[in-house]
Amino acid sequence: MLRDYLKLHFIVLLWGFTAILGKLIALPSVELVFWRTLLAATGLAVLLGARRQPWRVPAGQALRLLAVGALVATHWITFFLAARLSSVSVCLAGLATLALWTSLLEPLLLWRRVRGYEVGLGLITMVGLYLVSQAELDQLLGLGVAVLSAGLSALFSVLNSKLIRQHPPLRLTFYEMLGACLSIVLFFPIYSHYFAQDQQLHLTWHGYDWLWLGLLAGVCTVYAFSTSVELMKRLSPFAVNLTINLEPVYGIAMAAAIYWLHRKGLLHAPQFNGERMSTGFYVGTLLIVLSVLIHPLVARLMKDKRPDLEPAVPV
Repeated sequence: MLRDYLKLHFIVLLWGFTAILGKLIALPSVELVFWRTLLAATGLAVLLGARRQPWRVPAGQALRLLAVGALVATHWITFFLAARLSSVSVCLAGLATLALWTSLLEPLLLWRRVRGYEVGLGLITMVGLYLVSQAELDQLLGLGVAVLSAGLSALFSVLNSKLIRQHPPLRLTFYEMLGACLSIVLFFPIYSHYFAQDQQLHLTWHGYDWLWLGLLAGVCTVYAFSTSVELMKRLSPFAVNLTINLEPVYGIAMAAAIYWLHRKGLLHAPQFNGERMSTGFYVGTLLIVLSVLIHPLVARLMKDKRPDLEPAVPV
């Protein structure tokens, strides 16, 4: 059991590492997500074949899964864009509002009652977000995009809570990664004409992009997800969701460590010069993370009968 818990924390550490990889990869956000989803879909297809799991679904259900994949693509694009517009720490602080978004969207989409403790925890999150925004005024745009990305992730999480009951997790994720990749391909003509640098696509890898993309798609997506699915068979949903909530903490700690190594001359990482944060940022982030960690504890204390949602797609 201890080994399973340690492995789960390692998986969450990998998910927290994705924002750092997004900072290291030279590709623009849209092209980056295209390669990530293409490589991830390919890896999942190989995994499905190796485990001899069926992958075919009725056409109507396939279209629904592909459409949810387009939502995943939008979430990841805004996530990596936020990491470029701000620091990794600010990006992850914004992403930590996922629980707040979920508490707002669930009553609207799943027609369930509003819970008083979620409103209270949401207010704590808002105070924390305010402190972060006031402490890092020069990174407000990146923070706003990160909060938007968290909202998209929460929407995906709520929609996926229904789909996961109808499809095995690996097959579900394969179709969603495929849908994410195809949606970006369809978006390429509009993107290249109106949004891309020099009105051109930048799909060529540079420097160590091949290594970072391999880690992002192979290790942080395919390996991390398939391993987490196995762990969910042996660990309680409460323990899994509580550990996943530590993702922003791990990510911010890693970004701060990289910044410290860079300042000491032990690592050349100029992309992380902006990781030195004010006291107000850490106070605000602490409030957000505390509200996220307290949520499952309060829910269990209140003996909430709501079924655990599948965690959102790992960033």
